[in-house]
Amino acid sequence: MKKSKFIKSSIILIIGGMFTKVLGMLVKIILTRKIGTQGIGLYSLISPTFLLLISISGMGLTTALNVLISSKKYNIKNIMIYALFISLSLDILITIFLFFTSKYIAVKLLNNESLYLPILSMGFVLPFISVSNIFRSYYFSKERMYPHVISNIIEDVVKLLLIILFIDHIISNTRLTLTFIIMTNIFSELSSIFIFLACFPKFNITKDDLKFNKRNMKAVFKISIPTTISRLIGSITYFLEPIILTFTLVKVGYSNEYIISEYGIINGYVLPIILLPSFLTSAISQALIPSISESYYNKKYNELNYKINQALLISLFIGIFFTIVFVIGGDTFLNIMYKTNEGSSYIKLLAPIFIFHYIENPLLSTLQAMNKAKINMKISIINMFIRTVILAILCSLKIRLYGLIIALSLNIIFTCFYAWYKINKIIQKEQKRIMP
Repeated sequence: MKKSKFIKSSIILIIGGMFTKVLGMLVKIILTRKIGTQGIGLYSLISPTFLLLISISGMGLTTALNVLISSKKYNIKNIMIYALFISLSLDILITIFLFFTSKYIAVKLLNNESLYLPILSMGFVLPFISVSNIFRSYYFSKERMYPHVISNIIEDVVKLLLIILFIDHIISNTRLTLTFIIMTNIFSELSSIFIFLACFPKFNITKDDLKFNKRNMKAVFKISIPTTISRLIGSITYFLEPIILTFTLVKVGYSNEYIISEYGIINGYVLPIILLPSFLTSAISQALIPSISESYYNKKYNELNYKINQALLISLFIGIFFTIVFVIGGDTFLNIMYKTNEGSSYIKLLAPIFIFHYIENPLLSTLQAMNKAKINMKISIINMFIRTVILAILCSLKIRLYGLIIALSLNIIFTCFYAWYKINKIIQKEQKRIMP
């Protein structure tokens, strides 16, 4: 029954992911064609900042909710109420922070004053993302995938319609265009919230649900704090990436226009194509968390091993298949989607490495489900060192943006092997402990 439920959840998420991936790609294709390589390059410069703020705002609460609700040992209403309170409080603080620092980040760190207003607008989007993500985590933990799938599809449809209807009217102003792209998230996340509320069961909230529960909060923070640190480190690494890249390459003689253009090609053309199949492994990973969490808490280690191996084999097959497709047909994808051949050399280099990326997703999800957020945090710390140091060194060697490609590749390979090693070690240790 549990095995079939895991497969069913994966299939629902994969089918839903196909629709959202197609819609998401339509959004990216339209944006790329409308605002061009320079526009995509500028958007790529502020994307790490946006992701960093989302990580701070979320504080790992969605992961904590997934694990704790799946374990069926905690008061769901109490946990969700405090998760909403914590997340929205952080959103208010972040918005105040951005009011005073947006101009500094844009001018001093990213060397472009036109990015000031888009960065400032991020603060107004965060509360909607926070509320949507907390409701989403509830449905994941309950293995109710339909609300999640429907909300994702509606979300992308709303974003697509807004871009089609309005972007042509502001395309001449880069500052307004980027701000508009950020602000579309308010309406898309609102549509998700409405779907979640419509599907949400009727709860009678009592005074006990509102009371501070030390046990619940301790359990939440035990998972959320290491997860937050882990995500923060990853987001800080991503945030530092364009800063280090721009600073180092300008210093060794490359123009700012060339850097923005090439960075836009990698982030706007190459990575979206290579990451096309990631919705498949993401679906497997998302379905895996409640399933793994329940098996681990109930000490069903044979069942646990079976689920992990099943997820890894499927992900590996997906990775190998799409690697062959992208190596052979990378140029075709670029022409069909973006009407360009720029980035084909990057695709051929990255595609084989991304086999490991497809395995990485279920491995990290497994560690989360086993309540080993501290290991994910450790992985993030090591990755931050690998990526930033290697990026700075290689960029100074005048090998253009291939330094970024190499740093990204080493990052993925390390994460995959280290996570696999840790999972096996944990399971073996637990099995020895229960042996007579």
